[in-house]
Amino acid sequence: MTAIRSALFNLLFFAATALTVLFGLPLLAFPPSVMHAYLRAWARLMIWLLRVVCGIRLRVTGAENLPIHGAALIAAQHQSAFDTVVWHALLPRPAYVMKAELMRIPGWGAMARHVHSIPVDRDGGASALKRLVRATRDAAAAGYQVVIFPEGTRSAPGEVAPWQPGFAAMAAATALPVVPVATNSGRFWGKRAFTKRPGILTVAVLPPIPPGLPRSELTARAEAAVAAASAALSDPVDKMVE
Repeated sequence: MTAIRSALFNLLFFAATALTVLFGLPLLAFPPSVMHAYLRAWARLMIWLLRVVCGIRLRVTGAENLPIHGAALIAAQHQSAFDTVVWHALLPRPAYVMKAELMRIPGWGAMARHVHSIPVDRDGGASALKRLVRATRDAAAAGYQVVIFPEGTRSAPGEVAPWQPGFAAMAAATALPVVPVATNSGRFWGKRAFTKRPGILTVAVLPPIPPGLPRSELTARAEAAVAAASAALSDPVDKMVE
């Protein structure tokens, strides 16, 4: 049954996303706020499909730590493709930091650029880091909530990979509080996994870390907070379905 439900969800996910791109392209003629609302509807549809089709329920803890409006820097753990969807539903104006090659996907790349997504060239060295910092500063000045996955890749459930230096540079450049986020999404929607397992998928939004800390201390504090929360989410009780 899980395989059948997973197949149905995968079909609906790709079909709905393709249609979202097709009908979203005309919205490029409108202000980014229109595209944000459109992508928010898409993300909420995906979350609904996960619950109805796959039995995966979203639980958000610490939602009071999320910004209601204005600029923010969200340092989110990354375990699953789900993590690239959910922030469209949770934030008013998210600007994802994403691999530059994703911005070259026909249609989707144009929509991502329209809502100020920030491309990063992971092999670009110092010049790429400068471009990342400059784009982050511009997005923050425009009131966007910048979402970065500091590990730079998807990690296994319960584990936290070393954070990349770009995160601390972005925090220093914007002087914004950092909101760390842990998740257990990989336990239900694994990396490149066909099967979607039922359960309670948790996004744990942790208390913000104030600006002004040395980069090494900021990274250590944020990484430790996410690691502790991620370990707590690895408890088998979180597999239980409500």
